[in-house]
Amino acid sequence: MSTPERHDVVVIGAGVFGAWVAWHLVGRGKRVLLVDAYGPGNARSSSGEESRIIRMGYGADEIYTRWAQRSLELWTDFFGFKRPGLFHETGVLWLAGEGDARARETVATLRGCGVAFEEIDRDELEKRYPQIAFDGIAVGVLEPNSGVLMARRAVTALVEAAMMKGAEYAVAEVVTPQCTDAGGGLTAITTRGGARIEADQFVFACGAWLGKLFPDVLGERIFPTRQEVFFFGVPAGDRRFSPAAMPTFLFQRDESYGMPDLEGRGFKIALDRHGVRVDPDTQSRIVSEEAAEEVRRYVARRFPGLRDAPIVETRVCQYENTSSGDFLIDQHPELENVWFVGGGSGHGFKHGPAVGEYVAGRILDGAVADPRFSLSSKDTVQRRAVY
Repeated sequence: MSTPERHDVVVIGAGVFGAWVAWHLVGRGKRVLLVDAYGPGNARSSSGEESRIIRMGYGADEIYTRWAQRSLELWTDFFGFKRPGLFHETGVLWLAGEGDARARETVATLRGCGVAFEEIDRDELEKRYPQIAFDGIAVGVLEPNSGVLMARRAVTALVEAAMMKGAEYAVAEVVTPQCTDAGGGLTAITTRGGARIEADQFVFACGAWLGKLFPDVLGERIFPTRQEVFFFGVPAGDRRFSPAAMPTFLFQRDESYGMPDLEGRGFKIALDRHGVRVDPDTQSRIVSEEAAEEVRRYVARRFPGLRDAPIVETRVCQYENTSSGDFLIDQHPELENVWFVGGGSGHGFKHGPAVGEYVAGRILDGAVADPRFSLSSKDTVQRRAVY
C-alpha cells in the first residue's frame, strides 16, 4: 500500500461509524484516508450482515431519539433516488406488557421530539396483526416512518461515495500504535505489512477490534459478544409476513426483535441478549443447535404460522458493547490526536450519520463533548442501560 502524502485524518475501520466519519470529514474539505483490515461491511464486522433496524424509540433516552431522527434524515438524503432499496419503511412496532414503564417513557419522548407514532391497544393489535400471538402483550407503539436499513450494502455504497468525493481507501491491518511525538500525540500508524501512514488526526472506529488494538485502555471496557440471527422461510404464497402486512417489531420483555420477509430472504428474528465474549477475528460463524432450538420454540409460540417453517439462513455477528450501552466517542487519555469511536452495543448502526457528524464537529470545531460518550464513563463491568 502506498501513502505518499500526509493526510489530515486517517480513519481506521470502514464500518458504519468509520464510513460516516470519513464522509463528513471529506465533505468539509479534509484529506481523509479510510483503512479497514477486511473491507466495508465484511462478514466479521458488526456493520456486516443484511439488515439493521432504524427506530426512534429509546425510552427516556432523548439523545438517542434525536440522533436517530437526524440519522434517518441523513440516510434518506444519502440514498436519494440513486440507491433505491437500501431503506425499507416497514414501520417499527414496540410491544409492551401491562404497566411497562419503558413504553410510557418511549411515548413521552417520541411526543416531545415530534416523532409520528400510534398507540395501539391489545384488541386492535390482534385485528391488525393476527399472525402474532399477543400473550403477555397489552399495548403496541407503532412508528410508521421507521424501518430497516440494508446494512452491508449501505456501508459499501457509503464508502464508494466517500471515495468519489475525494477520500482514499485502503485494505490493511493496522497494528497497535507505538509512535508518539514530543508533544504527546501520534505521528503515524503502521500496518502489519510495514507501511507507515502519517496524519494530523487518527480516528479508531474499529468496533470489536478496539480492545485488541488498545488492550491497556480498552481491553476491559469493550465487550465483543457473539450474537446469533435466524431467518425463517415463510410458507409458499403466504403474505402474512411480508412488509405490507407486518412491521418490524421489538419486545423487550421477550428480549426479541424481528423483521418481515424482506427481499425474499425470510422472516428475520433474534433474541436480543448479550452472548458470550468472543474474538472478532477467530470466533465461529456457525450458529449453535441449542440457539436454533430455542428460537424455533419461540417462533412457534409467538408466530404460530411459522411453527413448521424451515430456517433458511443464519448469521453470527457480534456486538461491541460498552458497560452501559452508551457509545464511546472520546480522545485517547494520553494521545491527544487519537480518537475512539465505537461501542455501538447492538443499537449503533442506525446512528452512523449522527455519529459521523458529531465526531467531525469534535475534531474540526472543538464542539462540546457529551459526557455519556466519555471514556471515563465506561466501566469494566456490564450493566446494560440502553436498549
